Amino acid sequence: MIPLFGGLDSPAEHRPAPSARPGTLERDEMPTGHSAWDDDYEQYDDDETDGDDGESVQVRAAFERLIRKLRRRGLSVAEATDSLVADGVDRVVAEVFIAELEDRRWLGDAALAEQIVHTAVTRKDEGRRAIAQTLAKRAIPRDVADAALASLPDDDAARALEFARGKMRSMSGLDPQTATRRLMGQLARRGYSSSVALSAARQALLEHGV
Repeated sequence: MIPLFGGLDSPAEHRPAPSARPGTLERDEMPTGHSAWDDDYEQYDDDETDGDDGESVQVRAAFERLIRKLRRRGLSVAEATDSLVADGVDRVVAEVFIAELEDRRWLGDAALAEQIVHTAVTRKDEGRRAIAQTLAKRAIPRDVADAALASLPDDDAARALEFARGKMRSMSGLDPQTATRRLMGQLARRGYSSSVALSAARQALLEHGV
């Protein structure tokens, strides 16, 4: 097995400070742009260039491709591991490398799950069901996903109503039945239950004078 981060300081010395917003990673904690990640990776890359046979060159190339992916977007542990295996890396070797990234906090399911929840609530107006489906699709372990979902305020109804209110301008001129049906469809696609969607649609229409 080729060394993973030869010549680097201990992970604790490179570990970033805790995030300002709980459950998310700050810019200097994620592999994007110039950061401690780039400095460490450059040293790793320099240290690992000598004495490689064909297999280790292939493994190193797979590591480099994964790091480039992580610079663009967060990955779950399972997604990152599967990416390496798909690139021809033995699963045991891949898991050792992934464990090193986790130890340095460059990769972590809990932080990713909380980031997904935060984005879904603040930017996408999604309900709990849609968020749970996204977490499952990203291969976040069930216990980690449940912990992230548990942090959600129990306000699906309030968020659904806020979304419905924002859509009322596009509903002008529609009869109540059509407007209700369209609002419910839009809310359902964002993961709100039928009862929550119906209540939000009716309330928004009532406030709009329909």
